[in-house]
Amino acid sequence: MIIDFRTRPPSRSFTSLNIFPKPEEERTKSFGWHSPLPPSVRKRSMDLFVQEMRDCGISWGVLWGRGVSHRPDESTSVADVADLIAEHPQHFRAGFAGIGVPEPGGIRRWLDEVDEALSVRKLAGISVDAQFSFPQARSDDPRLYPIYQRCADLGGILALTVSRGTEPHENVSLANPEAVDRVAGDFPDMKIVVSHAFWPWVLEGLGVAFRRPNVYLCPDPYGMGMPGYLEWVQAANTFLEDRLIFASTYPRMGMQEAVEGYQALPFKNDTVREKVMYRNAAALLGLD
Repeated sequence: MIIDFRTRPPSRSFTSLNIFPKPEEERTKSFGWHSPLPPSVRKRSMDLFVQEMRDCGISWGVLWGRGVSHRPDESTSVADVADLIAEHPQHFRAGFAGIGVPEPGGIRRWLDEVDEALSVRKLAGISVDAQFSFPQARSDDPRLYPIYQRCADLGGILALTVSRGTEPHENVSLANPEAVDRVAGDFPDMKIVVSHAFWPWVLEGLGVAFRRPNVYLCPDPYGMGMPGYLEWVQAANTFLEDRLIFASTYPRMGMQEAVEGYQALPFKNDTVREKVMYRNAAALLGLD
């Protein structure tokens, strides 16, 4: 069995995210050396998406919303995340509501969304991408702490996206793992999953995971062929076998390509591979 821990299906407000290439584009900008876009991305087809899941053996996926305070047109709604899970329970078993970095006077809006996501909609947690704020922010920005506290109080998982800036003008230092190390230390009982696993700060990120048992790493496309990817494999073969998690990060990459890439990684045995591709995610979400 395989769990795709981070996917954004071609439906509803997910297609408004800038990670979805325009239909005429053949490849994503970030990972353009990989295979062409799968048909489900180009055609914005849920039927094709489901078929692609089945073809590569993914049992079910976890939805990651995104909240951008200054660009609501590039955000997902709590309702869309929850409704997709309710409508496709055989394909999606959990999800994270996208929460933005509050603008001045805007904290109440996001606290209300955390309440809706966790108390009403019963989602697994919240997803925060501070690097998409304007101006860009670090994961330990003080404006986010009331949101983290509410998530922790409600028993939610905090899902962070932390890596290099997506554009040349963006500040790569914001991906320094020390910010998440601080958050993990301040909220030791809250599980934190880091998508992109701090790339290119690979070793530093592994250092944070080594000393913070509540931090899980999800390298997604960076975990298969990008410089430093074997360090994550070595970590899974030693101290991190219970906290490294597979994800395709669709539509940035096709699910088939991601599954084949992770299945080819030199994990020391099938037990570790099964943990990375299924059991760790299931245990984290309380589904195992």
